Amino acid sequence: MPIIVNLDVAMAKKKMSLTELSEKVGVSMTNLSLLKKGKVKGVRFNTLEAICQALDCKPGDILDYEEP
Repeated sequence: MPIIVNLDVAMAKKKMSLTELSEKVGVSMTNLSLLKKGKVKGVRFNTLEAICQALDCKPGDILDYEEP
């Protein structure tokens, strides 16, 4: 999969746990965990926006592209 999810890196930089991020974003811990592991087919823009607000980052800090 050429899209790399760096949510764990962004969370570590802000020293934020999955539980805390889940509470701030309003997304279940299960769904955030799946996103963190790269096990999702997509992410809604409003979810991405909420994650970026909570972590004070940009989408490019969370998502990256790797040549296949």
